[in-house]
Amino acid sequence: MKIDFVSDVSCPWCAIGLNALEQALARVGPDIQATLHFQPFELNPQMPGEGQDVVEHLSQKYGIGAEQIAANAEAIRQRGAGVGFIFGQGKRRRIYNTFDAHRLLHWAGLVDADKQRALKHALFKAYFTDGLNPGDHTVLLQAATAAGLDAAEAGTILAGDAHAAAVRNAEQFYHQQGISSVPAVIINDQHLISGGQPVELFERALRHIAAEAPGAAA
Repeated sequence: MKIDFVSDVSCPWCAIGLNALEQALARVGPDIQATLHFQPFELNPQMPGEGQDVVEHLSQKYGIGAEQIAANAEAIRQRGAGVGFIFGQGKRRRIYNTFDAHRLLHWAGLVDADKQRALKHALFKAYFTDGLNPGDHTVLLQAATAAGLDAAEAGTILAGDAHAAAVRNAEQFYHQQGISSVPAVIINDQHLISGGQPVELFERALRHIAAEAPGAAA
């Protein structure tokens, strides 16, 4: 089973959705085997390098006040805790540009799928748990090293514009496919599951899709 996980490293529901999906995959294994591919989606492609205050950004984007933003953050924290992801309280103070993170993720996917997944987790932790800037090259290099990737090659990629065109092409492709929010989980290029869904929903969907696949046991 092929799974394309379309997401941004600055999307809290993407962190929740990934952990929930992985737990669902653990429940259905070894009967159902899947390969995860992480695809780029920028929530804020025009965000400058210095970023923007998170409360200011969310207020402007959604027209909500600080109290509602705080309530939403607590709900997200609780959902994260339910699937084993830690949102550091008060750590996420700014929204940042994530394009370089996607370039690094694209490269990691060419190197090794497991290392790409490890890099994705490292980037989620850096931003949401530790409050670091996922656009900062030092942070990105630390995440690449933690994922077992070659730090020197990662540094060379970040110093130039390697994989920029591939990331933009992939983003354009998924926009053209109608993806306008993330996470978007696309299974076998046919089935779409949107949002940071509960583990149980992912599990049911995986079992149903596997049962309906050509060659599945009756």
